Amino acid sequence: MKIPITDKFLLDLLSLAGGITDFLTSNKYRQINILFGNEDFLVKKYRKENNSQKFNRMIYYLKRKNFIKVSNLEGKKAVMLTKEGLAKALASKWMFEERTKRKDGKWIMIAFDIPKYHIKSRNLLRGVLKNLGYELFQHSLWVTPYDVSTQTENLLQMHSLDRYVKIFLIEELN
Repeated sequence: MKIPITDKFLLDLLSLAGGITDFLTSNKYRQINILFGNEDFLVKKYRKENNSQKFNRMIYYLKRKNFIKVSNLEGKKAVMLTKEGLAKALASKWMFEERTKRKDGKWIMIAFDIPKYHIKSRNLLRGVLKNLGYELFQHSLWVTPYDVSTQTENLLQMHSLDRYVKIFLIEELN
């Protein structure tokens, strides 16, 4: 399966921002200065793969979906990756990443009870759990045999959902 170009761009922005650890410890937005000209290597890369019109449409799409923010900074364009953009990039990364099963044969189980007024967060959590390899076991119970506990914990911290979620390590699943 081929990764979409918008997701590749978000992953490249994340790597320029210093990765997930730096992003989580920074403020609401992580700023990455790129020039929308021919000088910046990231812009060169994407304009070379696509024409300028496709590149501009991609930037417009990412801004409209609130995955990035673009602003002027000292006379230059700056791109800021939002939390939604980070979640989208990580979901794509995890979806296309090779998963390994836990060596101890145990399963991870997630149980959550997120209030209705956090419906966007609940839907986001479900989507990312699916991308991580979790399967729906019951209404709000998800299980996986894969070793994705670190990614799961990062996701929960990033969206402040850890108070609504319990993580269990299951030895046997019938």
